[in-house]
Amino acid sequence: MSRKFFKKYLPSHETIRQNRFVALFGKRLHHHNLWHLHRRSVAGGVAVGLFAGLIPGSNPVQFFFAALLAIVFKVNLPVSAITTLYSNPFTIVPIYVAAYAIGAFVTGEGTGSMPQMELHLMDKSISEWIPALMDWVISLGKPLLVGICLLALLLSLVGYFVVRGGWRLYAIYEWRKRAKRRRQNNADKTR
Repeated sequence: MSRKFFKKYLPSHETIRQNRFVALFGKRLHHHNLWHLHRRSVAGGVAVGLFAGLIPGSNPVQFFFAALLAIVFKVNLPVSAITTLYSNPFTIVPIYVAAYAIGAFVTGEGTGSMPQMELHLMDKSISEWIPALMDWVISLGKPLLVGICLLALLLSLVGYFVVRGGWRLYAIYEWRKRAKRRRQNNADKTR
């Protein structure tokens, strides 16, 4: 997608600076990389978002850490927050299964596949679900914790380099298309 498409929907720098919530953070949110769409800041934002998406907790917690890491590393803040949405109620179970398998492989603990799920949520009220899920996750122990950290780092690295490479390939494609169009226009003018 074109940068012009995104610029149409992103707020201007002046609008961001005048926002009363942004003003609470002072100059920390005024760095140009936090809001610009260029290869390094977007790739960094994707990497930060992929990492923060595996921080246990719901989206507000992940959004907070994505924004915090984006400010620390001076990468695109909106991209980092949006990228955390890859971990959601539909994808979190396969992600945790993969993290557990990675952690079990690295630590040598566990069988490589998750233990039988002895989690019964149907007989509990909704207010008891979160503590029951947390107890179950804690029971998985060290393999899950190590696996989540390694998977977060792996996803961040892969995401960063895929975005950088994809951006570069798109730029080369556009340059070649523009050069071909210029050659065609020059050939039409000489006829």
